[in-house]
Amino acid sequence: MQVVHERCCGLDVHKKKVVGCVITPEIKEIRTFGTMTDDLESLIKWILGHECTHVAMESTGVFWKPIFNLLEDRDLEALVVNAQHIKQVPGRKTDVRDAEWIADLLRHGLLKGSYIPDRNQRELRELVRYRKSLVRERANEVNRLQKVLEGANIKLASVASDVVGVSGRAILTELIGGQMDESRLKEIVKGRLRNKTAELKRALHGVVRPHQQMMLAVQLRHIDHLDELIEEVSAEIEQRMRPFDEDLRRIQTIPGIGERTAELILAEIGTDMSRFPSAQHLASWAGMCPGNNESAGKRRSGKTRKGDPWLREALIEAARGAARTKNTYLSAKYHRIAARRGSKRAAVAVGHYMLIIIYHMLVNQTEYEDLGPTYHEERNRERVIRRHLHSLEKLGLTVIVQPTS
Repeated sequence: MQVVHERCCGLDVHKKKVVGCVITPEIKEIRTFGTMTDDLESLIKWILGHECTHVAMESTGVFWKPIFNLLEDRDLEALVVNAQHIKQVPGRKTDVRDAEWIADLLRHGLLKGSYIPDRNQRELRELVRYRKSLVRERANEVNRLQKVLEGANIKLASVASDVVGVSGRAILTELIGGQMDESRLKEIVKGRLRNKTAELKRALHGVVRPHQQMMLAVQLRHIDHLDELIEEVSAEIEQRMRPFDEDLRRIQTIPGIGERTAELILAEIGTDMSRFPSAQHLASWAGMCPGNNESAGKRRSGKTRKGDPWLREALIEAARGAARTKNTYLSAKYHRIAARRGSKRAAVAVGHYMLIIIYHMLVNQTEYEDLGPTYHEERNRERVIRRHLHSLEKLGLTVIVQPTS
């Protein structure tokens, strides 16, 4: 087999050790290193000492990141490879054999590196993902608060849409203080809840124990703290997103995509689409397209691959948001597919289509143009007319088509 890279290194990365195999025209050498920074510095010196030009490793959890950071600083060509692409034949598996196998595949040019964005985008990704985690934690804490209220026979969530909104907090403060006066409800609540005082009185008819008052107070403080953290992280993200304001604006014109979703999408895929040969490659990388599984001429399960879970989740949420819009192409597409294949498949299909749209918007720097809710009906109408005209022409007839008045 043809040798593509004469001097290369394969790394089998673990939490506490790294096994490296260097292959050059002169030698094949295998060494084991620790994973502390000084150990990794020794690993890099060993690789550079053999004048290696390419290094490959598996994408095992987050353990590849410290090594990749150091290799990136040394301007070495580092490939982070999907573990599924380099599986060995089962049996006689050891860390040394894994490192040798990776180095051998790299030497013959049989490895394809995963998409690793530049350092600035990786930092932006970490910030956006961390904010998403904080938002999830806040939602979990609000659910815990509602559980405490249910345990005290307080049915506030059945009347107020937002338990921790302005009116909800005012009511919770009264409950925590143990001074809930139903006659003061109209003074406490705001907005449309003032018209629901009778329902509120029934919903607040319960017994809040001292330990529940303490839990509600702690939970509200936790929610406030999470709100502060989310605002702090959002300010940093906003500052880093300023160079991409125009791209963010364009993406937000797609129905179902808001500011935070647009920021997450850009943080995951970046703005330079030259990394992906086509929109279909991007959809495959994101795990938003059907898989191929065919044997003996029979199509088996075509479930989607894992891909990028953060991007996938954001696109599916956006698809469900687009489905709730009125008189849009994406909404019509969602309901058309959902009627045949179900809501989950429809959400993935619409999310896939949205990612294709975003790809072309970033490549061509164009605006989003909605095709309208009747696009498919009109397109199918023309197709039916053309098919029948073709059949009549084959019978030797000339037909003039005129719309009915």
